[in-house]
Amino acid sequence: MSDREDHLVGEFPILPKQERAQQKRESLLKSGHALFIMKGYEHTTAKEIAANAGVATGTFYRYFSDKRQLLMALLEDQIELLMPPEPKWGVRDPESTLAGLLEAYDRRLKVLGLQRLLPELLAKDSEFAEVLAAGKRKIYDRILFGIRKAYDHGLIWKDIDLNTVTWAMMILAENAPEKMKQCGKQADYREVAKVICRMIFPPDVIKKLQTEADEKEDNIK
Repeated sequence: MSDREDHLVGEFPILPKQERAQQKRESLLKSGHALFIMKGYEHTTAKEIAANAGVATGTFYRYFSDKRQLLMALLEDQIELLMPPEPKWGVRDPESTLAGLLEAYDRRLKVLGLQRLLPELLAKDSEFAEVLAAGKRKIYDRILFGIRKAYDHGLIWKDIDLNTVTWAMMILAENAPEKMKQCGKQADYREVAKVICRMIFPPDVIKKLQTEADEKEDNIK
């Protein structure tokens, strides 16, 4: 956990050591997770979280100072999981590889559910907004680093701006799960991956990667 994330969570009233107390705290976390997703952060109260977990409101405040602290405890280890995937370049089939990463990202978001709270949180919690922005910047820098390496190896169009293509990639990857809301059709991640790869790779590079991979397989055999 980074210092910034630790600041977001703050100091818990207590960190339980006994198994029964740990179970109560875990029940509160699960209850908060479910209610935040169902009702939204603003419309969920500590009292409701406690009741849904089957404990008294006072028990809630034994483990969490307020509902924000509980939410940040849920998010602190999940922030990277909310980020778009980092593509792999130079692989045999970059389209299929990237499509697989995007599909995994979509499944991860559906399991977490917490991304639905982000618009509300970003509007109300400037500290969390800074942490999320920093996380996105890390992913951006890692993707840009990979694109630069691919560029240096002659895999990428020579006349494109690498920062712009990195930004465009992140926009496409991050918003692909929202395609259903925007245009009424479920995201086809193979098609999203195709757009990204065609934006980056000249056609002859795709053929080159396939040929080199086939040659390696033949040498292994």
